[in-house]
Amino acid sequence: MKFQLNSPFKPSGDQPEAIMELTKGLVEGRENQVLLGVTGSGKTFTVANVIEKVQKPALVISHNKTLAAQLYQEFKSFFPKNAVSYFVSYYDYYQPEAYIPHTDTYIEKETEINEEIDKLRLAATTNLLTRSDTIIVASVSCIYNIGSPKEYGSFILELKQGVKVTRESILSRLVELQYNRSDFGFHRGTFRVRGENIDIFPAYEDSGLRIVHDGQRVEAMSKIDAISGSLIEKLTSLVLYPAKHYMTDVSRLDVFENIEKDLELQVVKFKKENKLLEAHRIGQKVRYDIEMIQELGYVNGIENYSRYFDGRNPGDPPYTLFDYYQEKYGNDWLLVIDESHMTIPQIRGMYNGDRSRKEVLVDFGFRLPAAMDNRPLKFEEFLRRIPLTIFVSATPSEWEISCAIESAREQRTKNKELRTIKNSELRTKNQEQRQKVLSSRSLVQGSSGIVEQLVRPTGLVDPEVEIRPSKGQIADLINEIEKRVERKERVLVTTLTKRMAEDLSKYLQDRAIKVHYLHADLETLERSDILDDLRLGKYDVIVGINLLREGLDLPEVSLVAILDADKEGFLRSQVSLIQTMGRAARHVSSQVIMYADEITGSMERAIAEVTRRRKYQIEYNRKHRITPHSISKPIREKLVEGEIESDDPVFGKRKKAKTVLDRLLVKEESLTPFDRKRLIKKLEREMRIEANNLNFELAAQIRDKVRELKSNVLN
Repeated sequence: MKFQLNSPFKPSGDQPEAIMELTKGLVEGRENQVLLGVTGSGKTFTVANVIEKVQKPALVISHNKTLAAQLYQEFKSFFPKNAVSYFVSYYDYYQPEAYIPHTDTYIEKETEINEEIDKLRLAATTNLLTRSDTIIVASVSCIYNIGSPKEYGSFILELKQGVKVTRESILSRLVELQYNRSDFGFHRGTFRVRGENIDIFPAYEDSGLRIVHDGQRVEAMSKIDAISGSLIEKLTSLVLYPAKHYMTDVSRLDVFENIEKDLELQVVKFKKENKLLEAHRIGQKVRYDIEMIQELGYVNGIENYSRYFDGRNPGDPPYTLFDYYQEKYGNDWLLVIDESHMTIPQIRGMYNGDRSRKEVLVDFGFRLPAAMDNRPLKFEEFLRRIPLTIFVSATPSEWEISCAIESAREQRTKNKELRTIKNSELRTKNQEQRQKVLSSRSLVQGSSGIVEQLVRPTGLVDPEVEIRPSKGQIADLINEIEKRVERKERVLVTTLTKRMAEDLSKYLQDRAIKVHYLHADLETLERSDILDDLRLGKYDVIVGINLLREGLDLPEVSLVAILDADKEGFLRSQVSLIQTMGRAARHVSSQVIMYADEITGSMERAIAEVTRRRKYQIEYNRKHRITPHSISKPIREKLVEGEIESDDPVFGKRKKAKTVLDRLLVKEESLTPFDRKRLIKKLEREMRIEANNLNFELAAQIRDKVRELKSNVLN
């Protein structure tokens, strides 16, 4: 099937030009491009149009699960007839294996797997290997080891109606594919046998399969409802993929021979270093794991032996989702990195954090050195695997800009047919632009490889920026706040410290201003509800430290005041300032006031960029006779209010999140040991429910509370 975009909207503003430029770059084979789009300009819609035009399978990477879930839902609505998949970490709760030497504390790996996300992950790789119209929206977990695509693709059960095969061989193959026999409980990843029927619940689908076997051959096959067993569709053939990503061929004797050799070398090494405890520990651990793998084909922590089963050499990179794309399409697919200024640094830092933990486990005899090859990709390995790439961000970093300009330059060099005098002049111009970008980091319109999308469908423009002196800043701020209060508008104020945010809030409150502070010490749900109360008018002002949280969409805010704007650092960097100023861009009367005694380089570059965008937007509106209007956005229902019960498919009726919040805020000293145990069980259940609903922020809060309760029990 081809990608078919389904949307009631048509590209507008500068979206058509952005779509055309990005598509042209992909057709020409340009390796890296940047889509610089302001908040609210429809960047996701633009990317969807590009995918439809180039007809390439795509991988979209986001830097957290919540944003990935939003993108997944958007792409799924844009491409309802195509295979849109979701690939993020499937753990609701994850405690990695670790050892703390100075307290002699070994922490065993403990996980709580979200079955729904596990299904979506398996569906993603299955779609990728079977359909060319696949889009996968992933978090950075896509750079972690998931086993060889060749092994996964070869472990299949393929049947056709009428084929002669014994029932025992079908059941044996199901066990090899990591499906469990469960005659009394039929759920994902299991099969059952009832007379001549073999029912299978694929790990990556919502419906079951039924194979009717007459003792000699496959008599009939069908797709069935997993609960009622009713017929959905008759089948003449089927292909069943494994229930787990990581598959092992236990018949390969060389695998266990290699593990034994490495074990022997490690034991000898420890004994030479007089580490007898470590020598005994590693021998006991590895031999137990080998026996479990030989008997069951699986053991908890089997991924630490992945290098042996994959046939990789020490130090070789692991198999990741990128290898599944390359296995099927080579380099003929598209990579989109959303919020690239955040996602790229996260990818860059994954490897070192993982390695430092594993080195301790290896040094103290808990794992063989091969465990360090079960890891995320190094950044240079990641770069070697990416195909044609689009970086999407409102504030792309210098690295992404440089990559895009360099790709454009290389493409021109390769294309000999375009080596004319005119193109020679263009090349000189682009080199000058590149030097200007790298020296000042200003994003000049028309930079080669950088596609800008600065116009919002509402016609809203970036805010007007004004610099005022720090002396008397609080009195001036109060005066500006009072003006907005009269117009029933809202204000955001950013400070540098928590203490200053709290003190300023108290000062404003004493002057009869409806205000609240906002920082990380507040519960996640409380932060969300404070922002809702701002929109409702309970507060007129929010004072915070870093108001750059993704999804912070406040149409009522007309003023953003930045205190101590001249204090260079992360919170006052060019990127942070642009993002902070963008919080006011949802209102037709938007304004930003920076209080500073000097103009820093970051301030100068940020103001120049926002001013440039504003001028472009105003000119576009004038030329096309567009009248800007503020965004109208409904306020979501509060998560922590109301006693209405809701039906849950697994746990039946349950209270809304008010009960959850009460449990999160409970004081531990008031709990008996029995109450603590009950609370942990209830919270774990709520954590699974919220994660199933893709409400990852709340699930993470519950997970942290469970960890805290469990650790205090151990102490």
